[in-house]
Amino acid sequence: MKVKVILILSLLGMVSIHAQNSLDLVVKDSLNGEPLIGVTAVLVSLNKGAISDEMGRIHMEDIPNGTFQLRLSYIGYATFERNLAFPLDEKAQGQVFSLIPQTEEMEEVTLVSTRSSRTIEDIPTRVEVIAGEELSEKGNMKPGDIRMLLNESTGIRTQQTSATSYNSSIRIQGLDGKYTQLLRDGFPLYSGFASGLSLMQIAPLDLKQVEVIKGSSSTLYGGGAIAGLVNLISKTPEEEPKLSFMANGTSALGLDLSGFYSQKSDKVGTTVFASYNLGTPYDPANIGLTAIPEFDRLTLNPKLYLYLGEDTELLLGINAIWEDRLGGNMDYVKGEAVTDPYFESNETERLSTQLGFKHSFNARNRLEVKNSFSFYDRTIEIPDFTFSGYQRSSFSELNFSTNTPNDVEWVFGANLWTEYFNDTREDQTGALDQSYQIFGLFAQNVWPIDETLSLETGLRADFHSDYGAMALPRLSVLYEPNRALTFRLGGGMGYKTPTVFTEDAERVQFRDVLPINVDQAELERSLGGNFDVNYKWVPLPGMTMSINTLLFYTKINDPMTLVANDNGLYEFQQYGGYVDTRGAEVNLKIKYGDFNLFTGYTHANVKQHENGMVSDFPLVAKHRLNNVLMFEKEDNLWVGLEAYYYSPQKLGNGDTGQSYWIVGLMSEKKIGEKFSVFLNFENFLDTRQTRFGAIYTGNISNPQFLDICAPMDGFVVNGGFKIRL
Repeated sequence: MKVKVILILSLLGMVSIHAQNSLDLVVKDSLNGEPLIGVTAVLVSLNKGAISDEMGRIHMEDIPNGTFQLRLSYIGYATFERNLAFPLDEKAQGQVFSLIPQTEEMEEVTLVSTRSSRTIEDIPTRVEVIAGEELSEKGNMKPGDIRMLLNESTGIRTQQTSATSYNSSIRIQGLDGKYTQLLRDGFPLYSGFASGLSLMQIAPLDLKQVEVIKGSSSTLYGGGAIAGLVNLISKTPEEEPKLSFMANGTSALGLDLSGFYSQKSDKVGTTVFASYNLGTPYDPANIGLTAIPEFDRLTLNPKLYLYLGEDTELLLGINAIWEDRLGGNMDYVKGEAVTDPYFESNETERLSTQLGFKHSFNARNRLEVKNSFSFYDRTIEIPDFTFSGYQRSSFSELNFSTNTPNDVEWVFGANLWTEYFNDTREDQTGALDQSYQIFGLFAQNVWPIDETLSLETGLRADFHSDYGAMALPRLSVLYEPNRALTFRLGGGMGYKTPTVFTEDAERVQFRDVLPINVDQAELERSLGGNFDVNYKWVPLPGMTMSINTLLFYTKINDPMTLVANDNGLYEFQQYGGYVDTRGAEVNLKIKYGDFNLFTGYTHANVKQHENGMVSDFPLVAKHRLNNVLMFEKEDNLWVGLEAYYYSPQKLGNGDTGQSYWIVGLMSEKKIGEKFSVFLNFENFLDTRQTRFGAIYTGNISNPQFLDICAPMDGFVVNGGFKIRL
């Protein structure tokens, strides 16, 4: 009897085992046949899933008999669905499924700055892109400007240059802001005198993406991009009309209102962006000085697109900004009577034009013409001193790009950059007038040697009206042995035109700053390179990971240094030494279900070499950590916790600042298809420099400010709503 029972149970067990099935398949790109890593496969009714590995393979087990819907989803690709009947026949096992790229999604990672038709994964030059939801999330935190958007990226820091007026500049890999080129759709609109307040005057609502290239990028855009370039890419008209609004308020009584509209027809397209930003004087430390100044800013940016044919497009655009900014003594800024108040007033007017013409002769050959004129007026006033001037600059370019039948890309072009600054102070003694022209010729080539190896070369020849001719070569190599592993190696030369418009001069409001003697000065020339490794893998079912490591080095010869002379005046000198930065960036991204973790580490070792002496470059955190943990329910809710660490920084007076953490909480809830609300708690540990010690010496009527190495505004809550029609 016992033998029969055992036999029956064994047979039932065998039936149960045979009723469980497995699934093996491979997922590839429909266009190039490459395997896709990180594709999510789900048997919907069973709530059973898996993630494709480095070879695009997906494996599932313990699937009962029956018919179930298989869903394959991947960012940038159309979702694939098919019913599978289990048990599968032998032909169904191991079959290959091809996912089709979605045009709208792929446009988000199609690069503009490189002038190449290749996507971000296939270009030899290392480019970082902030786009899509990431751009929206960062834009929520400071809708009035782009400081937060850039400051949270590994290797980039926005350095505040004024304790009371909030002026800031971009630092890449620890180098001064003057070595970073800030572009708008490829137009250099924020150079020279116009650079001092640029970060504070660019609202992000009309941005489609932000592209960052670290290291010398002079081939296409000329001098100035020694540390790198940041290209702000605007939204363009699409077939569906779009109308969006954003309103934001802060606990510091700030207000941001923005609106964007776009529409496209067969012959005409248009985009219109407008914003109004209001700041209320704010003093969280109660020391009588503004950490956030009073400001009132209006921005208007209309663009018109004319589609003159299927292959021809004309762009006409205007960007206008008006702002009044007043910081300093709190009572004075509020309008109260104060004896001998300290204040810093900035009045700016910015108007720039954009003209773009594109014509495609066929699928391989395209001609492009670009032109912009920029008119910038600014008046800086502090007690007993006023600095004012206007800058007139222009940029013109003609380029031709072609693709050969074997996918070799060429770009040839020429551009002309003119800059003129007129110091309009009543006292013209030591006026900081400046004028020069740069004519450049350039060529760039991308050569896919085989399926795993690509080479990008570039050569630029610039002819400077003050400093003569120079050649700027550049080289980048991409090696991709498989879809999971990528190597990039690149380097090049660059230069910076000597200018008085630097962070150091901005800190003293250009008071007592002497002009640069062009006959004695030399160009600041650079040589640098970087090595980049990127690896993606699937460590567990439902989890994807990627790690990126960048090693970098840049050397700048003959840097201009602002020093005080024996007469108490400031003059720019070149000691014949150099500044170099070396270090590493490491980025780790982990996705598991609805959770995303990003951790970034930056090591920047920046040294000054002068007269045989080596010293640390001031205001550089050698070690920095970026940590963001995000929970995101698609089209519904996202909540993020972020924590940033800065190691001690050397100050200009030889002291060393304190290390600190900045911790924040951000959230957004979508209500229906067209409405969402957001709420952010920025720096809720209230980390600020005024908690570490005094920020100035002397008295409040004549403060001598110390270097700024930590936030000034502390804990601020902001929230608002967005409408998409």
